[in-house]
Amino acid sequence: MKQSNIIRVLIADDRPIVLQALAALLESETDITVVGKARDGQEALEMFRLHQPDVTLIDLRMPQMDGVAAITAICGEFKNAQIVVLTT
Repeated sequence: MKQSNIIRVLIADDRPIVLQALAALLESETDITVVGKARDGQEALEMFRLHQPDVTLIDLRMPQMDGVAAITAICGEFKNAQIVVLTT
C-alpha cells in the first residue's frame, strides 16, 4: 500500500476570519495539515523556522513585518521555500 504524503501548510494573515477560514478549508482535505497560523510577518518567519512547511500562504499587508519583508527573509534562509501570496 502506498503511503500518502501530507502537505504541511503555514498560513500568515492579520485578519483572524481569513486565517480561520483558510485553515478550516485546508484542514478539510485529507492530504493537507496546517502547521501554523501567523498574524504578522515576524510571526510567519518564526513559525517557518520552527515548522519548515511545504507551502506557505502569506498576505502582503500585515503589521510588524509585511509579507514582502517576510518572504525576503524566509527565502534568504530557505532557498527552496514554496510561497503563495494572498492579498486583496
